[in-house]
Formats: sequence, C-alpha cells, structure tokens
Amino acid sequence: MELDALGKAVSDVEAAGARLVAITPQTADLSQAMIDEKKLDFDILGDPGNQVAEAYGIKYQMADYLVELYKKFGVDVPKHNGDESWTLPMPARLIIDREGVIRYAEISADYTVRPDIEHTLEALKSL
Repeated sequence: MELDALGKAVSDVEAAGARLVAITPQTADLSQAMIDEKKLDFDILGDPGNQVAEAYGIKYQMADYLVELYKKFGVDVPKHNGDESWTLPMPARLIIDREGVIRYAEISADYTVRPDIEHTLEALKSL
C-alpha cells in the first residue's frame, strides 16, 4: 500500500522540483519485482544490512514476539533482506536537499504507522 501511495505522488513530487526514491533493505530481485508488479515510476534503492537506516538512526532490531509473529505468517525477513538479521528500518519519510541536509523528517517508531504522503508533499512545497 505504501508503494502504491508513493507511486501516485510521483508527479506531485517532481512538480515540486524533487525526486522520489525509496530505500529498502530487501534484496535487489525483490525490489525489481515490486517495481515491475506495481509499475512504479521511481527508484527503489538497496540498503543491504540496513546500513543507511543505521546511519540515520532508524534501524531497529525486531522484538522476539514480532519475529515469532512474522514467522507464523511465513514472512522471512532475513531471506527478504539477504542477511541473517531480523532488523528493519522504521517507517520514515525524509526530504534531503542536494547538500545532504535533512529538511523534513517524519518517522514512526510504530512499524504499523506509515508517514502520510500529504504531509510530505506539504513540507516539500513549503521549502
């Protein structure tokens, strides 16, 4: 659902003079499959081992109860991410300028709460 929402916002992001990029720890093959399946018109960049997420302070170790829940539903995070960790990035939306300065950040410690694309677009238009 998140990728669908972002896909619908690409033209608004570009109209504001920006470029939309998603970053994920999942393997390149899985990312490409998502791009193809959803016909996405933006890049999904790989973050092996959640190194970028860690640098931004948004990497988290999944709690044991979440690991067990994911396993019950057949979701193998280490397999999807191509490493042995049960780590994920927090849901986050960042606007980073050309000098690498973060101009806007919406981050949720709750993995079930995703940043609202409308908030991001408002912030982008105000910059």
